[in-house]
Amino acid sequence: MSLAVRPATDDEVAFFRENGWVHLPGLLPPETVADLRATALARLAERDRARRSAVDQAFGQSRDIAETDQLFRSLTLDGTLGRTAARLLKGVAKVRVQVTNLLVKEPEGAGGHGATVFHQDFPWMPMDRSEMLTVWLALGDIPAEMGSLRFYTGSHRYGVLGRSFTREGDDQPSQHPWLADLPLSDPLDLAAGDATVHHALTVHGSGANLRDEPRLSFTVTYFDSDALYTGTPYAQTDGLGLEVNKPFDHPRFPEVTA
Repeated sequence: MSLAVRPATDDEVAFFRENGWVHLPGLLPPETVADLRATALARLAERDRARRSAVDQAFGQSRDIAETDQLFRSLTLDGTLGRTAARLLKGVAKVRVQVTNLLVKEPEGAGGHGATVFHQDFPWMPMDRSEMLTVWLALGDIPAEMGSLRFYTGSHRYGVLGRSFTREGDDQPSQHPWLADLPLSDPLDLAAGDATVHHALTVHGSGANLRDEPRLSFTVTYFDSDALYTGTPYAQTDGLGLEVNKPFDHPRFPEVTA
């Protein structure tokens, strides 16, 4: 199935390597996004709405959509998208899928979601190397005031900075005030089919959704196919029978091929 995913340009690759994030306008055409959005709305309507954690206060989610939906699986395993992920990362020949997710940020207010605190993605991960990124695809128009992502530019160069969402005041700027010395990216207005991509070490977050309709996005995270399993406890990998110091050779983590 051809989804007409466009490849990243050389300039976009260079921007990502330098800054730890990049905006990819028009990654997918509108007709493809419309089909994805319809499926996403139906799936998110069925999601567990319990708010058990700080993450649940920031956004709702329906994980592993590509496990059960063929259209999202085709996008996740798209060869062009996989090659773009490998090109963006440093020294990576091929990538595996770590997780897919549907995200919704309901309008701020009674029953809505708040801001997403600034954090890194990697500190939770059971991989032995940090070359990992997330493609964050807008499934509808997302003006900045709906809570598009913002990034501390260049923060991916400073290694693992610690976990967030575990205790009060553990966002990255509170733990590391020096982050204020780095440029914070401007709020982005995204059209349906636009994407941002950020490195797993890039500190990122978003404001609350100040519009009156939900912010809807799809994310897929890719990591270096040569990464080895460390055995770090992690809900996604616990109980799968992965071997410490061996690659992630398991159907849950498929390699993306051309």
